[in-house]
Amino acid sequence: MRWDELKVENEEERQLPGYRDGAVVRRFDAPEALDTRFYEVRAKSALNRVPEQSQVPFRWTINPYRGCTHACVYCLEGSTPILMADGRTKPLAEVRPGDLLYGTVRDRFYRRYVITEVRDQWSTTKPAYRVVLEDGTELITSGDHRFLTRRGWKHVVGAGCGQARRPHLTGNDKMMGVGAFAKPPPHTTSYRRGYLCGMIRGDGSIGSYSYDRPSRNRSDVHRFRLALADLEALRRAREYLDDNGVVTQEFEFAQAAGARRAMSAIRTSARASVDRVRELITWPRGADDEWCKGFLAGIFDAEGSNSCGALRISNTDPVIIDWTIWSFRRLGFQTVVEDRGRPNGIRCIRLRGGLRERLRFFHAVGPAISRKSDLAGTAIKSDARLGVAAIEPLGVDLPLYDITTGTGDFIANGVVSHNCFARPTHKYLDMNAGRDFEREIVVKVNVPEVLRRELARPSWKGEHVALGTNTDPYQWVEGRYKLMPGIWEAFRDFRNPCSVLTKSPLLLRDLPLMKEVAEVASITASLSVPTLDEKAWRATEPHTPNPRARIEAVAELNRAGIPSGVLIAPLIPGINDAPEQVERILELCAEAGAVHVSGIALHLRGDVRGIFMDWLRSYRPDLVPRYERLYARGAYAPRAERDRLGALVWRGRERLAGYFRDQPNARWRPAAMEEAKEVKPEPVTLPQASLF
Repeated sequence: MRWDELKVENEEERQLPGYRDGAVVRRFDAPEALDTRFYEVRAKSALNRVPEQSQVPFRWTINPYRGCTHACVYCLEGSTPILMADGRTKPLAEVRPGDLLYGTVRDRFYRRYVITEVRDQWSTTKPAYRVVLEDGTELITSGDHRFLTRRGWKHVVGAGCGQARRPHLTGNDKMMGVGAFAKPPPHTTSYRRGYLCGMIRGDGSIGSYSYDRPSRNRSDVHRFRLALADLEALRRAREYLDDNGVVTQEFEFAQAAGARRAMSAIRTSARASVDRVRELITWPRGADDEWCKGFLAGIFDAEGSNSCGALRISNTDPVIIDWTIWSFRRLGFQTVVEDRGRPNGIRCIRLRGGLRERLRFFHAVGPAISRKSDLAGTAIKSDARLGVAAIEPLGVDLPLYDITTGTGDFIANGVVSHNCFARPTHKYLDMNAGRDFEREIVVKVNVPEVLRRELARPSWKGEHVALGTNTDPYQWVEGRYKLMPGIWEAFRDFRNPCSVLTKSPLLLRDLPLMKEVAEVASITASLSVPTLDEKAWRATEPHTPNPRARIEAVAELNRAGIPSGVLIAPLIPGINDAPEQVERILELCAEAGAVHVSGIALHLRGDVRGIFMDWLRSYRPDLVPRYERLYARGAYAPRAERDRLGALVWRGRERLAGYFRDQPNARWRPAAMEEAKEVKPEPVTLPQASLF
């Protein structure tokens, strides 16, 4: 675009937080600049240090612009189970800002579990590694992720000397935590019957009796009642009964009084229903694992406790005690029976094994009452065998996820994991991180000269610097300000390693400079390509460069010796997700010599959801019902849909393996793919911050 012919509508000055001098505010009369303001500031520094808690593979970034008209975003595999505040687990890809989960804090000599809030979620595509621990725990992660060991925080991979020197995992390290989480039980018919047996025998009342009543021919009375203070368990029992043909009524049983909580109850007086309840809670002749899990969940909800570091189930009925002990033993739990000789004959079954076994109980058995699974304040001590057994490169790039929490860490598949950095930059400017991030762009007009001063400092160690990790350095406004040439010149002159991520082939403008950098330091590039269909592209990304031009840019970069790859983003159900569409992109990527290719599923967060749905009603009204179903529960499509979209790229890469025989730098060439087939990683997808 010819910026010298554009008109500046107005010039004003505004003081931004963190900047000593006022910012010159400009608006440009151009289609790309509609409803966008640019704040020209003079930055005090160019190099931004990534927070220590971040797991990105670099410690320094440069962001010549704060805010981005492209709205790009940026590490564990998405199905990694995360320990949530209710004691249950959730796949990392499904964790959302505002969710509560467990992190840790240091309390004198110990780290202890505490509940913390998720502040943000991030994702990227990186070379994947499998970390295997002695007890069989597995984690799929990037090489830059960090875990807590007995010797402190350690990266997955690193080196003892040279530029890659950093603390990293070895066979002598032992991670902190409890080890792999158990899978939640499927709520099968057997599980449900077991749960009802434990719950009703533990806390319910059921009976039939007769008495003389004047003017009544029949004197039989049948009653079933279950009263609880915890609605989670009461409503699960009611649901299971309803599934078995027992209709109950819920009513208020007792009001709260003093320290006693209010109680609700369900009941029925129908003879057939009461007889059916008796049938459901009959002791089985042969109990399977699922029945045992359900029984333990029910009896724990009814009679169990989890306090002072011990999980106990108490009862006076010898038969219930025997079934409880037998069920524990069948599932591999060790218990101790505590009998204090009380007159009522009550005995307590205590679970052995500490926090590791308590968490296994909660996850494998699945009780309904979440308050009983509180772990806050528990020290991170465990006898789990968490020594590092193996660290295996998978030979492929995978979509990986990370989150920001209030404590700076979280519990991933039973081990303490450091969390990633967030990008709340616009909040620091008294702007929001949503629309303002895309329409209120801060331009650091003096970045090149400031960078040169910082690279020249004796204290600078020549570390890798990444561009495009926060905002796109080649968003279209770069055509006006031309900040990147000066940045590349600084990297060249100081022989500094670097990388860039962008949606725009505008970076080809600076290819001569990038080649000069490549002669003296390492440099890589990545571009995103959502579709080759012109109609879909113009409808979804009207202000971005042509996707074919982006692939051509990848080819040009690779021909020039700059290792470059492609991100297929976003994959939009019903619009650009046809296998033949994805395969055509992959074919062009292969021809372009792309060294890595990965896919991203459509993600509709915040205001973007409304914008996209308005666009969909105009562009493809036939898809509106489908999207209302897919995104009914939040910003992400259901897991099955995300897996389907992720598999499009994976399967397409397998079919096109032959295209990459001549690409020695490709991260998923046939040899690497054969290795990947052996480990059979599950297809996953990566969410996107904004469609536009």
